[in-house]
Amino acid sequence: MVDKSAVGLKDEPFEMVVERGKVREFAIATKSSNPAYLDDPQPVSPPTFLVTSTFWTPASMRPGGSLFKKVNLDMRRVLDGGREFVFHGPPPRAGTKLIAQNRVEDIYEKEGKRGGTMTFVVTVQEFRDERGELVAEMRSTAIETGRPPKEDK
Repeated sequence: MVDKSAVGLKDEPFEMVVERGKVREFAIATKSSNPAYLDDPQPVSPPTFLVTSTFWTPASMRPGGSLFKKVNLDMRRVLDGGREFVFHGPPPRAGTKLIAQNRVEDIYEKEGKRGGTMTFVVTVQEFRDERGELVAEMRSTAIETGRPPKEDK
């Protein structure tokens, strides 16, 4: 059972450095030919680049880790409900050190058409620069289905 009292809980902050090579790799992987990502010696990061913070997150905080354990999600029944990015200025450039921190923003339920009650867990990851200024936010939604998947026999 999902613990709705988890709203407001935060994980420990962690550091993420925007690296030139990683910006380029991300741009190529997402089929971008924008020279601002590929050729600039200090490229701006593509808007969805911050999703790579998952690779910087300490293992204990990754999906299924501490925040999700506190919420008590059954990871066998979780679907990705998508992400939304909000920037409070230009996207960060290569060389920028960011401090990221996740928090649970909301937990709510909706009746599903086929699988019972679905639980939605909305998390927000804030990205701050070295001065503590809010650079960006990534809002993510995890959906726990009402029933576990059927096993093939």
